[in-house]
Amino acid sequence: MEIFPAIDLVGGNVVRLTHGDYNRQKTYSENPAQVAEGFIEAGAKNLHVVDLDAAKTGQVTNLPAIRSVVDAGGLYIEVGGGIRDEKRICGYLELGVKRVILGTVAIDDFSFTAAMIRKYGDKIAVGVDAKDGMVAVRGWLDKTQTDAIEFCKKLCDAGVQTIIYTDISRDGAMRGANLELYKTLSDTISCDIMASGGVSTMADVRELKAMGIYGAILGKALYEGALNLREVLELCK
Repeated sequence: MEIFPAIDLVGGNVVRLTHGDYNRQKTYSENPAQVAEGFIEAGAKNLHVVDLDAAKTGQVTNLPAIRSVVDAGGLYIEVGGGIRDEKRICGYLELGVKRVILGTVAIDDFSFTAAMIRKYGDKIAVGVDAKDGMVAVRGWLDKTQTDAIEFCKKLCDAGVQTIIYTDISRDGAMRGANLELYKTLSDTISCDIMASGGVSTMADVRELKAMGIYGAILGKALYEGALNLREVLELCK
């Protein structure tokens, strides 16, 4: 199973939110590149980066921070947050990002999303963020009436290779991953699933790996010391 430590950005700083609430934000570092270098030293090969400002407003404000992380080198980096047109997709790929994550636009303009999946293949992932089983958009601020699991099926049918599924109720809460949900997803859809939200114990990691989940995103549990990245990576070899 692939492990993606996470760097979430607000105002150029590395932060974590609780339940996706921008008013419940904790800053962990003012130097994203230094955080990325720490992950590399622990043995990480992958990195998940989200521009939370762009996710909310659609306006990219953390590009210098993202560039600094890319320049740290040695990581397969995926970036999400406010990516809603092809120009921004191309900009990130030209910067050296290996995979871009579409979120809000997948709901707002599915035909565009399907076209980007056809054009860019595995360089496109889709983030499905779920609140009470429904897809949430615009930085998780707006809950739609679209069933999240049904939407995952639709994305797989459109050819997406990787879905990053976040259970917002677990994100940043240190309550453990929603393992039943990921088992349902694993049994329901054929594309790669990335578990995000609440992965906070070695038991979580072990269970996700056992059910054949492609990858897991680790955030607050790393920053708070609940998980040791070296130990997680060793378990997932």
